[in-house]
Amino acid sequence: MTTELTSRPKPTGAEPATARRLARRVGRVRELGIAGALVLVVATATIANPRFLDPQGVRDLLLNAAIVALLAVGQTIVVVTRNVDLSVGSVLGLSAFLTADTLASNPGLPVVAGMAVGVLTGVACGVLNGLVVAVGRVPSLVVTLGTLYVVRGLDFAVAQGTQVGAADLPSGLLGFGGGRVLGVPYLVLVTLAAVLLAAFYLRSYRSGRELYAIGSHPEAAVLAGIAVGRRVFAAFVVSGAIAGLAGTLWTARYGTVDAAAGTGLELQVVAAVVVGGVAIFGGSGTVVGAALGALLLSTISGCLVVLGVPAFWQQAITGALLLAAISLDRLVALRLAAALRRSSGRGRT
Repeated sequence: MTTELTSRPKPTGAEPATARRLARRVGRVRELGIAGALVLVVATATIANPRFLDPQGVRDLLLNAAIVALLAVGQTIVVVTRNVDLSVGSVLGLSAFLTADTLASNPGLPVVAGMAVGVLTGVACGVLNGLVVAVGRVPSLVVTLGTLYVVRGLDFAVAQGTQVGAADLPSGLLGFGGGRVLGVPYLVLVTLAAVLLAAFYLRSYRSGRELYAIGSHPEAAVLAGIAVGRRVFAAFVVSGAIAGLAGTLWTARYGTVDAAAGTGLELQVVAAVVVGGVAIFGGSGTVVGAALGALLLSTISGCLVVLGVPAFWQQAITGALLLAAISLDRLVALRLAAALRRSSGRGRT
């Protein structure tokens, strides 16, 4: 008995350390690959049209990607837990309309109060999604597909076929949508701040790292004492709040808002997240990669317009990139698992 105990290898922590190193290396390679593809696309468009990288052209690219990238932040927090939020486009639309309608109906209301209405609307939708997924234990794909239609239907019921025009909105809101600091639009700065804050939280806080643990192995996360239900619920609330904020920014940028605002945007967000290296099966990926994915897809769309490519090819290319990213995620996961098994085998010898 004593011999058996002494011959057993002592835990050295080498396997977790190896897993962390491999995961970081894979994530770094994916983000560098996205950045390289972005440079290639920009170079191609610039050769075709030297004005593509004019200051105004760069601002347009950033603005076109800003709202999708912001939504991708919240979507990443959900996806790393092995869930998905398909309702973000509808939540954005409802939040955008309620923000615009509130400010248009109350001329003396501070802009911040109107924007708070949009954010709180997103929070309420996130709470609904989180309760059904975390407490009811219903698959997130089913839940958020349902709330996608429920929230959009509510949006149409509230709007009743009307729209709010830019002339009805306060100048402070519209000024925020079109304003910039040192040439950088306010909307881009808000998105950048959200990306940096989320990246810092996921990397530096225990609760953030636990989201990855849940996505990697939910059963093991429960055995490790992680409050899985609470963390998943919080992830959906954050995603809803960010979608609500994105709705207010949508109103600030476009001015005119109706019940169709944000229709189909959820598919762009999921594509940006997956193309950005966030594993659709959960457990890996970064908000920085997701934001780069949103910028890459937006830049590809702009490049195709410059090259005169028909619009339907833009959707085809986005779909092809999505399939390629999912296939690559699966391949990387298999290679990573094999590398960990080899490392584990060497540790036992």
